[in-house]
Amino acid sequence: MTEKSPPRRKHLVGVTSLAERVLDLLASGQATTRTELAGLLGAAPSTISFTVGQLMDHGLVAEEGTVSSAGGRPRKVLRLGGSDGFAVAAELGGRHAHVGVVLPGGGLTDVSTVPFPTADGPEAALPGLVETLSSLAERHGRGLLRGVGLCLPGPVDVEPGLVTLPARMPGWNRFPVRDWLEDRFAVPVAIENDANCMAVGEHSVRPAAHRQSIMVKAGSGIGAGVIADGRLYRGGTGGAGEITHVRVEAAHDIPCSCGNTGCLETVASGAALVRILRERGLEVTSTEDVVRLASDAHPEATRAVRQAGRYLGQVLAANVNFFNPDAVYLGGILSTLEPFVAAVRSQLYEGCHPLVTEHLVIERAVLGADAGLAGAGQMALQRALAHALHTATGAHHP
Repeated sequence: MTEKSPPRRKHLVGVTSLAERVLDLLASGQATTRTELAGLLGAAPSTISFTVGQLMDHGLVAEEGTVSSAGGRPRKVLRLGGSDGFAVAAELGGRHAHVGVVLPGGGLTDVSTVPFPTADGPEAALPGLVETLSSLAERHGRGLLRGVGLCLPGPVDVEPGLVTLPARMPGWNRFPVRDWLEDRFAVPVAIENDANCMAVGEHSVRPAAHRQSIMVKAGSGIGAGVIADGRLYRGGTGGAGEITHVRVEAAHDIPCSCGNTGCLETVASGAALVRILRERGLEVTSTEDVVRLASDAHPEATRAVRQAGRYLGQVLAANVNFFNPDAVYLGGILSTLEPFVAAVRSQLYEGCHPLVTEHLVIERAVLGADAGLAGAGQMALQRALAHALHTATGAHHP
């Protein structure tokens, strides 16, 4: 008697990694057809078609209409199955949280800023945020909530979902943020540091050809997120992009929040600019004050901002020479200042090899202040899809 072949759904276990990447690209809106998926993933069209077919069998992907193609037959448009779902997301700052609803494909809606007392610690600050995000979910249909994304201003250990040794988040170290939120929302939760969230959000709206990029957040602190081969690169222990603690000669022995001295953060961050301008007799108490003065062409503030951009550009140049990205994107409140951006750009052209800068894009983030929020929401949707995929295949997922 001839044995029957196992059901098609079992075959998906062997291509789970590829299936996850397909779902990631569809969720972020970077691909909508099999041809685009094959090009971005470097896989054979037959392999992509097989994987998409498996995902369709599980209801994770569906076809919706066609799109014309030059010199060929129309291509079928792919979308996420059940794509009427959404994620709610929040980007935490020192005293406020940026919140909103993130749709499959990266669309944002209901974006607002609400008070958030980070310094009071997680157990005091998070309940109010849960209430705000729950209200957003109720407004859009709680049953369609797929995930929750949280963008944090500190180092994140992604696997257990913890903040680790954050410089500006007293009481948050090792607090189980992800588990705490999953207990309350009963959907998958993604947490990540702000620069990585911004990198993911900005990458999703940039040309597909830009598969290697560095996203720099220049605000009260400094951070960077790295996209390698179209995916967020976290490094061996999740510390990729920690340029803020690179030692720079100009910082001498100025103490840093990390416990070391002479770090980039001590001369190029918003917090550093506040300190520098106060030492020069200006009445500033926040990075916003610095930006306001520089925007009004205050000579001392403008000079300090320009110098901060030079220091950042010097450190970035070493990273750009090493990594050879397609693009460097600048975000955070300091990126709104042209003297700062111009100084960074100038140092990159001066300090990098001509081959590296020949086609290098150096621009402000087009998503602006929403980049981190968009990235956090996309990560939440991708985590929800990964859970659904692993549930369908019976594979383990953390």
